[in-house]
Amino acid sequence: MNTSPLRIEPFSAPHGDGVVDLILPIQQAEFGVPITLADQPDLLDIPGFYRQGSGNFWIALDEGTVVGSIALLDIGDGRAALRKMFVADSHRGAGSGVARRLLQTLIEWCREHGIREIYLGTTEKFLAAHRFYEKHGFLQIEKHALPATFPIVHVDTRFYALRLA
Repeated sequence: MNTSPLRIEPFSAPHGDGVVDLILPIQQAEFGVPITLADQPDLLDIPGFYRQGSGNFWIALDEGTVVGSIALLDIGDGRAALRKMFVADSHRGAGSGVARRLLQTLIEWCREHGIREIYLGTTEKFLAAHRFYEKHGFLQIEKHALPATFPIVHVDTRFYALRLA
C-alpha cells in the first residue's frame, strides 16, 4: 500500500503542465485514443473551463507530482458532467485509494453545491474505469438518455449516470 502523503486539492496554475503530463500519455500511449492536446482546449484553461457555476477541477498530488485528476462541469439544472478522471499507473488500484478519494471529493462537492445528477462518458477501452464507476453506484445509460446539455466527446462511446437525490 502506498503510504506517501497524498493530497487532493483544487487545481492551481502551477500544476497545469503536470495535469497535461498525466492525461495525454494515458489517453494516447496507454489506451491508444486518437486525441491530442489541441483536441482538449479545456486543459489549456482549466479554471476558465471548469470553474463555472458549480464546476471545479481537482488533482491528486504525491510529493508535489500530479498523480490524479478529476473535473466537474456544471451543465445546468442540478446536473454535471464528470470529466478528466485519470490516475497515474503507479497510483492505481484499491490499495492507493487515489481514484476513490478523487471521486469522493467530487461527490461531496456536488452534494454541497446542489448537483443532483452526475453524468460521464468514457470509451470501451477503459475497462477498469467501467468497473470502478459501477462499483461506486454509476449506472450505464444509453447515449440518448443523456441531458441535451451534456458535452459529448467524440471518442466516448459508453455513458454512465449517478443520481445523488
